[in-house]
Amino acid sequence: MDHVNYTWTRTFILAGFTTSGTLQHLAVFGTLCIYLLTLAGNLFIIVLVQADSGLSTPMYFFISVLSFLELWYVSTTVPTLLHTLLHGHSPIPSSACFVQLYVFHSLGMTECYLLGVMALDRYLAICRPLHYHALMSRQVQKQLVGVTWVAGFSAALVPAGLTASLPYCLKEVAHYFCDLAPVMQLACVDTSWHARLYIAVIGMINTCNLAFILGLYGGIVRAVLKLPSAASRAKAFSTCSSHITVVTLFFGSAFIVYVGPPEIRAEGRDKLIALVYTLLTPFFNPIIYTLRNKEVKEAFKRVTQRINAVLN
Repeated sequence: MDHVNYTWTRTFILAGFTTSGTLQHLAVFGTLCIYLLTLAGNLFIIVLVQADSGLSTPMYFFISVLSFLELWYVSTTVPTLLHTLLHGHSPIPSSACFVQLYVFHSLGMTECYLLGVMALDRYLAICRPLHYHALMSRQVQKQLVGVTWVAGFSAALVPAGLTASLPYCLKEVAHYFCDLAPVMQLACVDTSWHARLYIAVIGMINTCNLAFILGLYGGIVRAVLKLPSAASRAKAFSTCSSHITVVTLFFGSAFIVYVGPPEIRAEGRDKLIALVYTLLTPFFNPIIYTLRNKEVKEAFKRVTQRINAVLN
C-alpha cells in the first residue's frame, strides 16, 4: 500500500462542535474572549517578571517560562476551534494536521516536565533554604528549562511520527484539532498496537512526572509541619497552592483523555474534556498565579509608578 497517496496528499476534515444560531455566536464570542484574555494574561506575567527586579527569583522565572509556553500551547488549537465554530466542518491539509499534532503534544509534554521542575524549585526553597540560591542559580534555571523543552519535543516524536506514517482512508476527524486518537481512527489498518504504545508513552511520562511531583510535595509537607509557627506554615503552603492547582487541572484532564477508559473517546466527551487543558487551563494559569499573590501586586504597582514617572 502506498503510504504517500494516503497520508501526504489527503486533506482531513475537522468536525469540531455542532452549533448554530445564537449558541454558535455565543460560543465564538466566548472562545475568542477567553483566547484574547489568555494571551493578555500570560504576556502580562512575562513582561512584569522582566520589568521588575523584585520578581527576579527562580519561582517567577519558571512561571514566566510557563506563561511563554502557554502562549504557544493555546495558539496551537484555538484558531482551528474558532474556525470550526464559525464554519462547521473545516478542511485541513494532512501535513498541517500532523504538524499541529506534533507541536501540541510537544508543548504538552514540555509543560508536564516544567511542572516537575517548578515542584523541585519549591522543594529546594522550603526544604533546603540555606543552599537554595546556590542550587538554583540562574545558569541552573536556564539548563533546567532547556532540558524540559528538549525532552518534551523529543518525547512527542514517537507518537506523532508513528501517526504520520499510517495510511489513511477516511477524512473526518471527530475533533476540533488533530489529536492522536481521533486521527488514528481514520487509518486503513488496525491501530490497536499504536494505541497501546501511545498510552504507554504518554502514560509513563505523565505518571513518572506526577509521582516525582507528589514525592517532592510529600517532602515539603513534612518540612512545613516542622515549622514552629502557624504563620510560617501558612506562608510556606501559600507559595505552593497555585502550583498544586495547576498540576491538578493539567494532569487530571490529561489522564482522563489519554489514559482513561475508551468509552470517553467513543462518546465524544474527549472534545469537551480537551477544552479544559487546551483553553481553560492556559486561561486560568495567570489568574491562579497572580490573583492572590501580594508580590505580583506590589511589582505591578512599582512598574506602574515607574511608567507614570517617565510619562510625567
